[in-house]
Amino acid sequence: MDREEKWYVIHTYSGYENKVKSHLEKLIENGRMENRLLDVKVPTEIVTEIKEQTEKQTEKKLFPGYVLVKLSVLGENNNYKIDDDVWYIIRNTRGVTGFVGPESKPVALSSEEVERIGIEKKSISVTYEIGDIVNIIDGPLKDFSGKVVSIDKENNKVNVKISMFGRETEAELELAQIESAV
Repeated sequence: MDREEKWYVIHTYSGYENKVKSHLEKLIENGRMENRLLDVKVPTEIVTEIKEQTEKQTEKKLFPGYVLVKLSVLGENNNYKIDDDVWYIIRNTRGVTGFVGPESKPVALSSEEVERIGIEKKSISVTYEIGDIVNIIDGPLKDFSGKVVSIDKENNKVNVKISMFGRETEAELELAQIESAV
């Protein structure tokens, strides 16, 4: 059996997300979880609200009532089991109602779900710069070539100007969807 790192979702009472997070982080700090509880996140986004011609930025939870935890688990072939004592400690944390999964049995998030939520950002090294000619290797524009207009590494996006139907069109793609033509 191999030890792997997987993300799980904990259901909490509404408004208890940050309390649960801080409690679990204290367990990590104190070394009580012995490298089995690796990270705790409450995904948020910054929202700009405009009231009476005044802009106010507030942080809002993406998933109210949920906390994400990264655990070191044992298993193989997509069959992973959380240590009983870790499950017990998390499950009995004040404000936690249980793990998300059938019959409250924890189900790990897939790597696609983790990437889509944005919990962990993969850093992609790019071998092209603005003005370079690139080939599109994935997606609906696969096999097209174009010129790089802008690169946004933070958001994993690149704008490419391609020639389609005799017109130049700008397309926003993910960094991994293109490669240098040279």
